Amino acid sequence: MALHRVSSFTYEVPNLEEVTAYYREFGLTDHGDGSMSTLDGGRQLYLRPGPVRRIASLTLGADDPDDLGRIAASLTRLGVEHGIVADRLVTADPATRVGVVVAVEPRVVQAEVAAPSYNGPGRLERVNARSAGASSDARVRPRKLGHVVLGSTDPETSQRFFIEGIGFKLSDRAGVGAFLRCSTDHHNLLVMGAPVVYPHHTSWQVDDVDAVGRGAMDMLEGHPERHVWGLGRHYAGSNFFWYLKDPAGTFSEYYSDMDCIVDDSLWTPEAVEGARGLFRWGPPPSPSFLNPEDLAAMMTGAHSK
Repeated sequence: MALHRVSSFTYEVPNLEEVTAYYREFGLTDHGDGSMSTLDGGRQLYLRPGPVRRIASLTLGADDPDDLGRIAASLTRLGVEHGIVADRLVTADPATRVGVVVAVEPRVVQAEVAAPSYNGPGRLERVNARSAGASSDARVRPRKLGHVVLGSTDPETSQRFFIEGIGFKLSDRAGVGAFLRCSTDHHNLLVMGAPVVYPHHTSWQVDDVDAVGRGAMDMLEGHPERHVWGLGRHYAGSNFFWYLKDPAGTFSEYYSDMDCIVDDSLWTPEAVEGARGLFRWGPPPSPSFLNPEDLAAMMTGAHSK
């Protein structure tokens, strides 16, 4: 695959200081210039002021300039405007108008993190010691940006743009939503049908399920209104999850243990129906997860913070 990750996104919000403080507490490194970093992925979040919460652009990593030429040819066949300047291709999804930049850049190599020691029937991996997952007080810090979820008023056009134009691959479908990948992760982008264009959530990788739980609990201390949904495990992607809400209204997910697809011939996309389209186990999703509370205001233009 010529593409290898979602490198970063630019996020516009009406309450910049509050949102910056939230993601700093979430575990990202604030550089003081509107950019924020993960441990392994570098500067992956760019914040700037705007009248309503929206993802203005996505930057995708590609291996070499030839990849840009192939993408440009695909976009030409679709009739989508684009341009190439040096080592960057610039275009936009015709349906959502989210800008897309494909940049030639090195792949991120993550150092191996030691697997936690879990005891089980007939298997004692940890003896005479308390689990680090229970005893650690270290603040959780995301390793990398995993995926972005966009609501599109024309999901078919958006999905065609990302698959046939940019080069994403389909991993699974759930209703009118498509789980798309541009790396070996099960999905880096989910495009779903919505009554208005908006960002549903962004998802950030942490070390393991204990980090998912510990990170969420730390974020909820003194802020119970941040809780949205979790702890649980998805079926599409198989990852553990916990969703929180940032001050602009977009959900942020801690996740771990995502499915990895290294051989396309060994993976068959499914049309996931019913509850499995959302989760395999966990509490039922909150009503606000399915229908964010500010959608009506966004549809009418009565934007609120």
